[in-house]
Amino acid sequence: MPVRRIIALTLGWEDLPKSASVFGASRTERVREPVPGLLLETADGWLLLDTGFNTALLRDPALRRRFYPSPNYQPELPPGPGEPLEAALDAVGVALADITAVALSHLHVDHAGGLKHFAGRVPVHVQRAELDYGMSNHPEPERYSMARVDYDDPRIDWRLAEGDTEIAPGVTALLTAGHTPGHQSFVVDLAGGGGYVFACDAADLTENITGERAIGSFRGVTPEQTVTQIRRLKDIGASRGYPVVPGHDPLAWPALTTELADRFRP
Repeated sequence: MPVRRIIALTLGWEDLPKSASVFGASRTERVREPVPGLLLETADGWLLLDTGFNTALLRDPALRRRFYPSPNYQPELPPGPGEPLEAALDAVGVALADITAVALSHLHVDHAGGLKHFAGRVPVHVQRAELDYGMSNHPEPERYSMARVDYDDPRIDWRLAEGDTEIAPGVTALLTAGHTPGHQSFVVDLAGGGGYVFACDAADLTENITGERAIGSFRGVTPEQTVTQIRRLKDIGASRGYPVVPGHDPLAWPALTTELADRFRP
């Protein structure tokens, strides 16, 4: 059964050089990119794709210095003292307790930081290659924006994929390794027809997709190999008539948020 409803969440922002998103772009040009989350209403309940930052690592000065040492990358939480994920869910009428499963595109700090809300509660879908990398060779993954404290929790009920797999009715995870060793994107089929291909960090910006420009941050591959993943996502989108949505575009994400809110207005 296809997905009944999609809600886009903005869980923070990150100010960074454009070269982090587009290979070869200027290191002096900066972009303020949204930190995304997606709520999918499936036949099995609410599935959350990505969880935003771990607020403790940003609000505690010592932890912020440890996990965000570079002035070149500046993460930003939404206003307010509470938990951004919980506040974003409350704003759309969904409680944390309503989430029945979580899927992570990858383990970077801006995607896996909210796992603390779900440890011991719901299944968490990730590629086996991603978890293997994140749990190995310490401290290398931390140097590559993975905070092991976010995901090294024995209470997490991992559901590990090894390649493309359906993780919920109407939701297929696609292995799109490159940005990280086990990065995954998602194809979402909607009830009534249509759907979306969510590239996540396989393509941060619209120009990564339209211009087939390599992403700026990758691991274990060449820049050209990241373009291969972009082309694959475009081919899947074209074959189904689905748009390919970039993961962090500061114009496309707000537009999609409005589009989905209008499309699925109660």
